[in-house]
Amino acid sequence: MSFISAIQASGSGLTAERLRMEVISNNIANVNTTRTETGEPFRRKMVVFMPRPDLKGVHIPKNGIREDHSLTNPLQLRYDPGHPDADENGYVHMPNVNIVSEMVDLISATRAYEANVQAINAAKTMAREALSIGRNV
Repeated sequence: MSFISAIQASGSGLTAERLRMEVISNNIANVNTTRTETGEPFRRKMVVFMPRPDLKGVHIPKNGIREDHSLTNPLQLRYDPGHPDADENGYVHMPNVNIVSEMVDLISATRAYEANVQAINAAKTMAREALSIGRNV
């Protein structure tokens, strides 16, 4: 793998992890949003990475940001009959955002971002050292 390819692969990782951090931040910001533009509670969003066709990193496809409709992470019900979005039984459908899980995902995305920065810096250092070999001869 050339120096440029290594930097391209890590650069695509930086872009993907930055978007992942933005989506996680949006999830955290909407932890109490009971009504969106569609009239439904906010649903947690997830980012899906795909390998790039040229095998130089990752990319996020057009449908790469998806709502979490999994059965393992359903909308939560909270009894609050005074809430404007409460149903006839007094229950409010709350978002399926778990703050602890989001924070763990945020730490993971941050660490992956930092690892890509270190990989880029290592590739730059190797390229600089390779160029200095010719000067010292």
